[in-house]
Amino acid sequence: MLDGLAQAVKLDRVADLTERYGRLDGAVLLNALLRDEFDGRVAVVSSFGTESAVLLALAAEADPSFPVLFVDTGKLFGETLRYRDKLVSALGLTGVRTIGPTDADLAAEDPDGLLFTRSHDACCHLRKTVPLDRALEGFDAWVTGRKRFQASTRAALPLFETEEGTGRIKINPLAHWDRERIDQEFARRNLPRHPLEADGFLSIGCFTCTERVAPGADPRSGRWAGTAKTECGIHTFKKTGTAQ
Repeated sequence: MLDGLAQAVKLDRVADLTERYGRLDGAVLLNALLRDEFDGRVAVVSSFGTESAVLLALAAEADPSFPVLFVDTGKLFGETLRYRDKLVSALGLTGVRTIGPTDADLAAEDPDGLLFTRSHDACCHLRKTVPLDRALEGFDAWVTGRKRFQASTRAALPLFETEEGTGRIKINPLAHWDRERIDQEFARRNLPRHPLEADGFLSIGCFTCTERVAPGADPRSGRWAGTAKTECGIHTFKKTGTAQ
């Protein structure tokens, strides 16, 4: 846990980054942060989901070797794994690292593979949060593909934020992008779509906890449908603060 002084320093860093880079986005922003701010100690975290191709294309444009962390929970759709391989090849990404729970983790916490039926939170923690925490060691910042339009819980998403406990900077370069701009970027770059999107899956996680989205519904309503859960856990750290 960061002490009060460390928290204040991190808040000042967020405010400084927002002041200097708040008018940038896309590859220009990512290139500046990778080279000038974090000296390579920043990674993109991607689910290779329905909108991921845009952020990954921007990262590849900034630097094809940009570190990209992909969490394979062991319960992803086969379509997602094949889409990952297709995008990596098409974009020329050379820094993709596939991570996930260890055999020891699974043997201790989910030996029958049915933890998701007993606790969604515990399963997400085991299969996503813990592996990502390990993979982010040594990085000072990480980039997400979250956007304000995706869900009411993300409506006030800032460009930069901090994590309590780690002090890492989280960067949301597409926070202000709307659906139209995302679609335009897919078309402009001729990016392939996730094969499940056309079948009504607008936000894709594990096959055990992902359903089709009803027309006009919140794009993330198909995740953990019928429960109060809205996030897997990697984005729900208490924040020490944010700057708009």
